[in-house]
Amino acid sequence: MAHLPNLIQDLALILVAGGIVTLIFKKLKQPVVLGYILAGLLVGQHITFVPTVVDKENINILAEIGVIFLLFSLGLEFSFKKLVRVGGTATITAIVEIIGMMLIGYGAAKLLGWSSMDAIFLGGILSVSSTTIIIRAFEELGVKSKQFAGVVFGVLIIEDLVAILLLVLLSTLAVSRQFAGMEMVVSVLKLLFFLSLWFLAGIFLLPTFLKRIKKLLNEEMLLIVSLGLCLGMVVLATKVGFSPALGAFVMGSILAETTSAERIEHIIQPVKDLFAAVFFVSVGILINPGAIVEHKWVVLLLTVLTIVGKILSTSIGALLSGQPLKQSIQAGMSLAQIGEFSFIIATLGVTLKVTSDFLYPMAVAISAVTTFTTPYLIKFSEPVYNAINRMLPERVRNSLNKYSTGAQDIQAESRWKSVLKSYGIIIGTNAIVIVAVALLTSTFLAPFINSKFASGWISKLITFIIALAVTMPFFWALISKKPSSSDYRDLWLDNKYNRGPLVIIEILRNLLAVFLFGLLVDRLFSSLIAFAVALPVMIVMVLVFSRRIQSFYHRIENRFLNNLNARDLEAVENNTTPASNVNLSHWDAHLADFEVSPEASFIDKPLEELSWREQYGINIAFIKRGSKIIYAPSRDEKLFPYDEIGVIGTDEQMQHFRSIIDVEYDDSGENATDNIILQKILVDEYTRLKGQTIRGSGIREKTNGLVFGIERNGKHLLNPASDVVFEWDDIIWLVGDRRKVSALYHVG
Repeated sequence: MAHLPNLIQDLALILVAGGIVTLIFKKLKQPVVLGYILAGLLVGQHITFVPTVVDKENINILAEIGVIFLLFSLGLEFSFKKLVRVGGTATITAIVEIIGMMLIGYGAAKLLGWSSMDAIFLGGILSVSSTTIIIRAFEELGVKSKQFAGVVFGVLIIEDLVAILLLVLLSTLAVSRQFAGMEMVVSVLKLLFFLSLWFLAGIFLLPTFLKRIKKLLNEEMLLIVSLGLCLGMVVLATKVGFSPALGAFVMGSILAETTSAERIEHIIQPVKDLFAAVFFVSVGILINPGAIVEHKWVVLLLTVLTIVGKILSTSIGALLSGQPLKQSIQAGMSLAQIGEFSFIIATLGVTLKVTSDFLYPMAVAISAVTTFTTPYLIKFSEPVYNAINRMLPERVRNSLNKYSTGAQDIQAESRWKSVLKSYGIIIGTNAIVIVAVALLTSTFLAPFINSKFASGWISKLITFIIALAVTMPFFWALISKKPSSSDYRDLWLDNKYNRGPLVIIEILRNLLAVFLFGLLVDRLFSSLIAFAVALPVMIVMVLVFSRRIQSFYHRIENRFLNNLNARDLEAVENNTTPASNVNLSHWDAHLADFEVSPEASFIDKPLEELSWREQYGINIAFIKRGSKIIYAPSRDEKLFPYDEIGVIGTDEQMQHFRSIIDVEYDDSGENATDNIILQKILVDEYTRLKGQTIRGSGIREKTNGLVFGIERNGKHLLNPASDVVFEWDDIIWLVGDRRKVSALYHVG
């Protein structure tokens, strides 16, 4: 009889148990993740009345592969551009929530007499909410079109990035076994440096590579290439000293910026689902039910702390970011659970053997309980808000409303802010490339050339010439490249107040260039030679070859920007740009997408006849029909089956509107209208709208947009007539194309 390896037997047992249990959970409408964990518990060593796994080591390897593909898939959905778009609200909320839960977890563990390492890991476990559970709960409750959902999704994006950082920091802390402040700072700087370098290099190389081999990429080849890139980055990240999960996440986020992102995400889904199932089953295998029973009161205490702590910390963070009290409470009660990343952090502690045996099953138990409570917390968040709002003194309510209004009222973007941002990008990106070349030169190039030449001086000189030739365009940019915006020219011409600070910035970045040049040469020669000989050589080369260097740098920059924006440019060419949920501050309104059902009774009727604006208070911002987008549709426009419509309204208006549209709101991933935004524009000397009517300003034609509100002296004018005249300091609420709105906003 042929021998069947233990790995195959164990894998068969895991998948059969997982399939049976998750089918039952699906029937009971419970989270499938919990079904996998229960299946793992059943086939683990602590339950004896069913078959158990034989070789845990092999299962752990498969589980680690599952983590890699989970993080790779998460990176594909992440995209660094999404991080930029979530804005300050989500960032502030997430930071306050994470810091608050880290402190609560650490403090609770120390009060229970746990070790410092257990306390730190518990804080990390409790600080990250579950994206999977929240999205599922939102879908089941039909609240994805509500305003607070946009804040929650933004917080989840920030949490995912912070969780990656936590994995790196906890790994470093676990190895050193002590908290060394300087070492942690160095680790963070090292992480940021390599993340930036990998992102710059990846965006410069990968989209071009995928574009050139596009004709050869059927689904099979694209799957192999994607997995190869993922695992290659995993190996690279491990060699540099980071976790495999970080490498997978970074490669996913780089590929998310390519035009092949959707295809990759689609074909990788079955692979991710398979290994993710193995991972979650392995989580269950590691559970010791005896430890949970033994520490049941501690589990209960930590569960209560998790729910209460997350509600309070998230709500406070949202309030500080300028969200109204209602949205803050709703966001807080939506994020009150832990999930996938908590398992990964707990697994890290077990793998590194730095946490106690009871911590892992406790994390799983807390996750299980909070998963079941999440839908109920979301459902009752509005009644809880109503009760709190009634209890608050009127003075407190007015103060909160005033703070929310003041925090979210937009002002004209500062010219200095724009210029400093441009300087930061120029200095940061070019400095990172120069440092990377210096490290690569000394680590790999110099030893290789030394092995080819007997004379040390000759080999060093050749190495220096190569390094200088590679870095010269980036040194030129670091020294000479100016921000291209008109804001810089305006500040420079206003020499009474602004030219002095700009000169100081120029001096500082030139000093940085000198320092980095010294770093480059110091790794080959002495510092004296660097500044006595090499620096004059660089200055002469910059002066003599300035035009060629500048031209070469611009070619590099254009290729990078084209690759970075390839996905958006393709969407523009197809006229299918994506839509996003953006808050309308205290107006309590937002933008949401709906699809027209083919059975709808209002098909082929003009919008004027439907009178949705009068009945429900909503506005139709756009209609997407196939590859065509109709911006600010006229009253004569009709709706047809499968049209996608962008609707502006409050939560209550949306809820009433859902009763007739009767289609689930879809907010999964990047959809086809993500570039349609809501924007507030201040009427000032830059926008040049003062004294013009809405019709006369041409604002609708310039932005493919719709003016649906004006704030003037604290009063709100909704759906203004086309003959309304703009006045100084009016805040115009506008929905339209992101690029065209931005172009209008930066006029002058």
